[in-house]
Amino acid sequence: MKASDLFVKALEAEGVRCVFGLPGEENLDLLESMRGSSVRFVVTRHEQAAGFMAATYGRLTGRAGVCLATLGPGATNLVTAAAYAQLGGMPMVMITGQKPIKAGKQGHFQIIDVVGMMRPITKSTRTLVSADHIPSAVREAFRIAEQERPGATHLELPEDIARESTTGEPLTPGTHRRPVADEASIALAVETIASARRPLLMIGAGANRKLTSELLRVFVDRLGIPFFSTQMGKGVVDESHPLWMGTAAMSDGDYVHRAIEASDCIINVGHDVIEKPPFVMRDHRRKVVHLNFSSAEVDPVYFPQVEVTGDIANAVWRIAEGVGPRTHWDFAPFERARSGLEAQLAQGSAEDRFPIHPARLVAEVRRAMPDDGVVCLDNGMYKLWFARYYRCRRPNTLLLDNALATMGAGLPSAIAAKLVHPRRKVLSVCGDGGFMMNSQELETAVRLRLDLTVVVVRDDGYGMIRWKQGEMGLPDFGMTLGNPDFVRYAEAYGAQGHRPASAAEFGTTLARCLESGGVHVIDLPIDYSGNAHALLAGAEEGVGR
Repeated sequence: MKASDLFVKALEAEGVRCVFGLPGEENLDLLESMRGSSVRFVVTRHEQAAGFMAATYGRLTGRAGVCLATLGPGATNLVTAAAYAQLGGMPMVMITGQKPIKAGKQGHFQIIDVVGMMRPITKSTRTLVSADHIPSAVREAFRIAEQERPGATHLELPEDIARESTTGEPLTPGTHRRPVADEASIALAVETIASARRPLLMIGAGANRKLTSELLRVFVDRLGIPFFSTQMGKGVVDESHPLWMGTAAMSDGDYVHRAIEASDCIINVGHDVIEKPPFVMRDHRRKVVHLNFSSAEVDPVYFPQVEVTGDIANAVWRIAEGVGPRTHWDFAPFERARSGLEAQLAQGSAEDRFPIHPARLVAEVRRAMPDDGVVCLDNGMYKLWFARYYRCRRPNTLLLDNALATMGAGLPSAIAAKLVHPRRKVLSVCGDGGFMMNSQELETAVRLRLDLTVVVVRDDGYGMIRWKQGEMGLPDFGMTLGNPDFVRYAEAYGAQGHRPASAAEFGTTLARCLESGGVHVIDLPIDYSGNAHALLAGAEEGVGR
């Protein structure tokens, strides 16, 4: 068969259902092979958006998402998305075209060293130099992308290789089981936790796996140990649970950080070095038990005394069995911190000002979204408010990026989430700056006939950087934007635009948009003047140790 046909059959063997991307001259053979296959080609308006969609597909399914671009500018436009997947631990396979490598090239038109460019930001990158290499190369790209820790891989398919004839056959993915932690490390973890007085469970991004989530809920219920999460660990355990302590979102003055200060043992499950630990170990006042697929990467503030390396779910289950409930644990300081957090959350959600207060925005979104609804955040000041105030009741229902923290991913991520979960409510929340970086994908959402709502949080500037600028005592400079009329802008793409005039009207509008079909854009002005008070609160109300 033709090599491009074999390539697509290899994708089918990996269970690939869709490929996101843009066409180019150098991948026309591959496109033609996809046309007659079971693989759906989702045409996007920008390669960066295609990459964000593929990464989000991988994040939600655990199977590598796939994106396609041509050579040169097509490939360079994937760079941000590659870093997004790589730093965020999202499995993704990128495919790019290239000029013929066996025949003479047309000078250097559009030719750059794409493999060399991708090497620092992927787990694996290679050029295919023979059609017979396709089955093993595709299998290896998916294996590496999906194995712990997940990330991005890249394959370059030159057009002359795509046209070769081959007798190769796709490789069938094999079964794989991760090794489990040894008995000695489990026993040491059990002893450390059992002898503690105030143990506290921390849930990181690496714990966001289906079986791990289920067993962590059992762990919390059986042992009664309070828990908190990092931003990318939100929702692994239901945050309506009475032992939830909040999210480590930003400051040392936060309520959850006061609980951390009161602890003498932190059980750190699925910690990812991309998200710095919300505690420091210089004073040696507490012990840290590290549970992860790999050993800890030691740095000046993180050097756990106990490491349990292996399958996380298995380790969580065995430790819970070994520790059992303890009568000497004292969680009173945690309970005081949690009471302070609850009072703060309740106060913020009642704010009635307009432009809307960020806490009220989060409260209205939480009221409108069902438990399994997916909220996809872009990157901006509002992300910190959602991290703290939005209670996730299921895993992967608040998709935020605290790794690369790139702007422009919110809308493409929501499109991918809707394709993965067509029956769920999906909402994208973007700042005006981030939204405009990939707002052209509104056309993609409309063309795909998706039911999707986008809230554009408008402060007519780069709000997070403006706040940092002010905190540094610097004058406001270089932060102001001009914006289009977002209602008319949405209508130009065939979507529906809305502009509520009060916080209450926003709640009503949001609920109506989520219940009706089609693509909706809500233009929502926001007031960030209360950032410092709310996001830094808690330090003055010391909860004691």
